[in-house]
Amino acid sequence: MMAADSDPESEVFEITDFTTASEWERFVTRVEEVLNDWKLIGSTVGKPLEKGEFTSGTWEEKTREINFADFKFSITHHFLKQESSENEGKEEPEEDAVPVAMQDLLCMNNDFPPRAHCLVRWYGVREFVVISPGANCEAIISESKCNLLLSSVSISLANTGCQVPVFVQIQQKWRRMYAGECQGPGVRTDFEMVHLRKVPSQYNHLSGLLDIFKSKIGCPLTPLPPINIAIRFTYVLQDWQQYSWPQQPPDFDALLAGEVGGVEFGKLPFGACEDPISELHLATTWPHLTEGIVVDNDVYSDLDPLQAPHWSVRVRKAENPQCLLGDFLMEFFKLCCRKESTEDILGRNVVEEEGKENSDISQALSKLTEPSTVPMSRLSVSNMVHSARKRIRRHRRVDESPLSSDVLNSILLYLFPDASAEKPTEGSEGKAAQSNADGKVDKESEDYKLYNQLKSAPSDSLTYRLALCICLVNFYHGGVRGVAHLWQEFVLEMRYRWENNHLVYGLAPGPPDLRCCLLHQKLQMLNCCIERKRGRDEGRKSGAVEAGRERKVSGCENGRLAAEGAGQGAEASLGKSWDSWSDSEDEFFECLSDTEELKEAPPDGEKGAAKVKPEGRLHPHGKLTLLNSTEPLYIPVTQEPAPMTEDLLEEQSEVLAKLGTSAEGAHLRARMQSACLLSDMESFKAANPGCCLEDFVRWYSPRDYVEEEVTDESGAKVVKGDLSARMKIPGNMWVEAWETARATPARRQRRLFDDTKEAEKVLHYLALQKPADLTCHLLPCILHAAILKMKDEESSEDILSVRKAIQQVTSQASKLLRHPNPDIKKLEDIINQMMELEAVIARARSLKAKFGLGKGEKGQDAEDLERFVSSLLEEPEVLVIGAGRGPAGSIIHKLFVSAQRLADSTEEAALLSPMEEEPGRTGGAEDRRPGAGGVPDFPPPAGREILLRTCVPRPAPYSKALPQRLFCVLMREDFRLAGAFSSDTSFF
Repeated sequence: MMAADSDPESEVFEITDFTTASEWERFVTRVEEVLNDWKLIGSTVGKPLEKGEFTSGTWEEKTREINFADFKFSITHHFLKQESSENEGKEEPEEDAVPVAMQDLLCMNNDFPPRAHCLVRWYGVREFVVISPGANCEAIISESKCNLLLSSVSISLANTGCQVPVFVQIQQKWRRMYAGECQGPGVRTDFEMVHLRKVPSQYNHLSGLLDIFKSKIGCPLTPLPPINIAIRFTYVLQDWQQYSWPQQPPDFDALLAGEVGGVEFGKLPFGACEDPISELHLATTWPHLTEGIVVDNDVYSDLDPLQAPHWSVRVRKAENPQCLLGDFLMEFFKLCCRKESTEDILGRNVVEEEGKENSDISQALSKLTEPSTVPMSRLSVSNMVHSARKRIRRHRRVDESPLSSDVLNSILLYLFPDASAEKPTEGSEGKAAQSNADGKVDKESEDYKLYNQLKSAPSDSLTYRLALCICLVNFYHGGVRGVAHLWQEFVLEMRYRWENNHLVYGLAPGPPDLRCCLLHQKLQMLNCCIERKRGRDEGRKSGAVEAGRERKVSGCENGRLAAEGAGQGAEASLGKSWDSWSDSEDEFFECLSDTEELKEAPPDGEKGAAKVKPEGRLHPHGKLTLLNSTEPLYIPVTQEPAPMTEDLLEEQSEVLAKLGTSAEGAHLRARMQSACLLSDMESFKAANPGCCLEDFVRWYSPRDYVEEEVTDESGAKVVKGDLSARMKIPGNMWVEAWETARATPARRQRRLFDDTKEAEKVLHYLALQKPADLTCHLLPCILHAAILKMKDEESSEDILSVRKAIQQVTSQASKLLRHPNPDIKKLEDIINQMMELEAVIARARSLKAKFGLGKGEKGQDAEDLERFVSSLLEEPEVLVIGAGRGPAGSIIHKLFVSAQRLADSTEEAALLSPMEEEPGRTGGAEDRRPGAGGVPDFPPPAGREILLRTCVPRPAPYSKALPQRLFCVLMREDFRLAGAFSSDTSFF
């Protein structure tokens, strides 16, 4: 000790700082901080709860993460959002008022809420905080840890003055065990819970539960204040017996049976294959009882469900019921992910090199080129090349084809009803053209607007019908192999129609409609090519007839005059169809005298120009005359602009964009875009010899020819016209084009639209499409058809939520399908939404069938049942008007009675031995008629809930009277007591 005092360096003291916070204290501080952040400190005032507000109101929650050392907890604030008035916001709470949560314990307006947090159902509180272990943390099972958490909560509530109850989740999460506390000025409520797997026999009735409640509150008063009782029994109906699912499965065998099959092709199936309603839960409630009014013990019970004053029903939906339309859509959608080409699926054409096989090939090709004795306009290409394909495709026999001949022919006749084996009647082509014209849909109709929104195709078009057939074949006839086979036949049919000048049935006339899907545009482009080709062929015939007539009249005329006569005759017969003359540019200039005459003609505007014979005139343009002469100004026969599909327009835009912004690039771009302008100028010059650029502008672009009144030398006012300012800009493309344009009628110009080239491009495009590409093209049409089907089915059920959901799905699909490459995942989500809507409609039909609403009854009872069934679909639980004596209650009672009798007879039949079931035996099930042996109308309740409430002083007789509550749940394998017991802490 002396040595230590003499050595200053050895004087080192170890100081223990007892003010350092422990982990437990830090945890308490964190809980207090969260309660402060959420502004849950101090007392609050809440307005009284309205009836059913727990179900109809909006519940919100906030969550934070806190730690106890290295253990993570999640703290969550649950509260019912209530709108408070200005007066309520300014109102100050009373000094000795009990917390709002304690007041809610006695509120009877929201007993047994059908959709709420379990703590809300058990304790009836509108606001509470839950502290639970984190997602990956172990449950709090040890008693010491549970007590530590509860003490932390108690200290946090006392330090902050928070009057919101705080619960701690203990034991395994699946048990839903909570312990908690609520504090107020001089009062405290303890929330306790008991959970067992089996119901103790002494507590399996109301009398035993009342004994528990009385012993727990330990009220020193005698007699005990009355106890308010609310009871709810739930009965489950699973066997619907004769009220079976009314959905009729589709007749798969009749889908392709002749004419009936043709009708079925245009329809998508709809409905669930199984009952989408699995169970009906009936809750019978006695809301306001007091002890002594009702008897329920181990010997006798007054709780007859038929005598319950309140009935409520909820339905349990079948999980993911199989629905026909949903299955069709999903299987069709899965094709989008396939990678195989048509050749990979069906195999390549195998041609053997032996001499015999070569002769077979030549015979097959000759079969294709020989004229058929059967009228081509009514013959499907599949029959025409049947024998040829048998020789070429050695590797695939007829019986190995994905689609049989009957199925394939039925599909092709549905797609092309104009192709039949009957002899064509006079005017059949006109009817086919009229059918094409009928492809237009009324612009005011819902269908028209829908296909424009979805970028699909009109509902009566070939593309739409093709989508339905592809969907049907994929589901019923071979999947992707059947789709590839049908597409191969479809492409062959398109080539056959092009080569034989037969219009494609079911397409509106005119250029491709850019509002439709690309495949529909391609088919319309092919139809445009066929129309142009047919026009030229008809022009040749009419021109040849006219030329022969002129030769008879004047046999001494030379070939040039005959050619001119042929040209005029064609113009007279075809009007503006310029391209009905020849297939190639060479035929335009087969007479040298025409070229020589053009070379010898004087320049435009010079003397003698009027001697040039005008060509290609349509009709005079009003009363206008040429500026340089008194000749009328004629509108020329011009070439029609080339039709374009959206991919060609995009390709053209890319080419023009690549030319850049330089002067040379801009000039070249302008020349490329002025091809149609140059053609019209040449036609105008041919129709109006001696014209000038101003004449052309007066017809082509009147706004670029400005007229004004001026005063001449004599003082008279005259009208003088001149080109607009933009036409006088140096290097104007119109001036340059006018100078280079030659007087050439439209029939002798190079074609702006090469129908042969474009048709081959379309056919090549179709042949290269894989089944996945085809599915992506037709998916908008299938979604279009599905939405129309759903609208039609919903209209018969009149479900408001489904109607709104269909509008939302349509809007989402419209936004998604406008993109060139829509998101596949989002498309799948839309299909899943449509599947859910189909299930909702199927549930409505199931409930209507079970409640007898499909028989066309009318009257007040039928209207009440309609509203009742509609509410079952929209709401979690529906009150039965009149309970067991109302129209709905009577039907529900009959359903349970039927199910009970069936269950009793089935059980007895199962207990009988085979010998006892022989005829003549007595004492069997035949002697026990249903109901005669005391079969109850209802099965034992699947669940019983009993709510006990009172307000007594506790723990001393002079304590403040505070609310006490016990919620009891009795099920077959679950027994739970959730108690809230309040105490006066002023003198303890």
